[in-house]
Amino acid sequence: MASLLIRDLDTVVTCDDADSVLRHVDLYCEDGRIRAIGPDLAVQADEVLDGSHLLCYPGLINTHHHLYQQFSRNLPEVQNLELFPWLKALYEIWKNLDTEVVHASSLTGMGELMKNGCTTCFDHHYVFPAGCGDLLGAQFAAADELGMRMVASRGSMDLSVKDGGLPPDSVVQSVDAILEDSAALIERWHDPSYGSMRQIALAPCSPFSVSRELLLQSAKLARQYHVRLHTHLAETKDEERYTLDRYGLRPLAYLESLGWVGPDVWFAHGIHFTDAELDLLAETGTGVAHCPVSNMKLSSGVARIPEMLQRGIHVGLAVDGSASQDGSDLLEEIRICYLLHRLHCSAAAPSGYDVLKLATRGSASLLGREDIGCLAVGKCADLFLVDSRRLELVGACYDPKNVFGTVGLRAPVDYTVVNGCITVAHGKLTGIDEAKTAENARHVCDRYLGKN
Repeated sequence: MASLLIRDLDTVVTCDDADSVLRHVDLYCEDGRIRAIGPDLAVQADEVLDGSHLLCYPGLINTHHHLYQQFSRNLPEVQNLELFPWLKALYEIWKNLDTEVVHASSLTGMGELMKNGCTTCFDHHYVFPAGCGDLLGAQFAAADELGMRMVASRGSMDLSVKDGGLPPDSVVQSVDAILEDSAALIERWHDPSYGSMRQIALAPCSPFSVSRELLLQSAKLARQYHVRLHTHLAETKDEERYTLDRYGLRPLAYLESLGWVGPDVWFAHGIHFTDAELDLLAETGTGVAHCPVSNMKLSSGVARIPEMLQRGIHVGLAVDGSASQDGSDLLEEIRICYLLHRLHCSAAAPSGYDVLKLATRGSASLLGREDIGCLAVGKCADLFLVDSRRLELVGACYDPKNVFGTVGLRAPVDYTVVNGCITVAHGKLTGIDEAKTAENARHVCDRYLGKN
């Protein structure tokens, strides 16, 4: 692999254990790893960048997405709906997914993430229509084209409308079929090694679209293969009523009864947890992916993030699906997260830097990764760079740790580096032709939505 040297960086916000901020240092990457950080390094490299005006940060890590939703956003018919009716309406579109749609939507969604400093994406894909083809293969192909580090999921649903669930019959599968495919996909794609570019998690959709048996068997299979577990939980009061009516338990107690707590488990949203449930998450090491923009759009509520952090709960940041977030920009999520909790909790809210760490160190912990999330020798060379001389940042860079929470960034980053390779340069993706990709994606989207 090629080597990369970034000379005389203005500022490096490392997000390391000491919260170090370094000034005027070089950063040297080789074979996908950070090999040295310090002033005036006596090294040569295949590629050299002038970092004298650049702010450097660890690559952002997105811990919950639905990339296929890139092609079902900003639809007027669902704009004012809350989660359950919103899902029922959109399943009528999502039941038509195929590999072409998933590949194109993954390219555009991950491309947007990468242009805004994201270097690792977890995608929660759970819609597998009959005859849809190799959807995870299509996602990994898109990640390869972009140079994205990806954790994909074998999501699943086995309760359709006739079983008391929300999805139509055409997108649910039997437990046996799901488990068989899950094992095959883990064996094909999952790489547990340090610096891995491809991993798999098992991710049944939600308590209201999967059976008790599927949750139970998925947990057993995940632990057999040593992969992580993920699902939506405690997102809405409707979900709470559903599990109480059907199982006589609140959502977290129901999942706990099936083995779904522990340091290998993280939940998306986690809005409606009680004090005792927060204590359980802390005691068991169970994590939460916070999705503030989606939660706001669907009127789901405000997650108790300050209290989670006080208890030491592992919390990461995520954009959620593009149909509820309407975009794939984790930098935007940082600022909105900061402002939401300032509004809701005042002085108890996390700082801008605290939220940056949710999107880096916190997110890495949810994925069980110790190789990403901070900038230090030996870690993966995943980072992004922003030119401090931008007009929009004049007077804002005296506190580079907090700037993305307080000020934000309203344009793509200057550079993104993944595994030591430059994947965004001067605000443009290097692995694909953006104009051609966008044109093709529009055609695919038109066909998918019947807009031709």
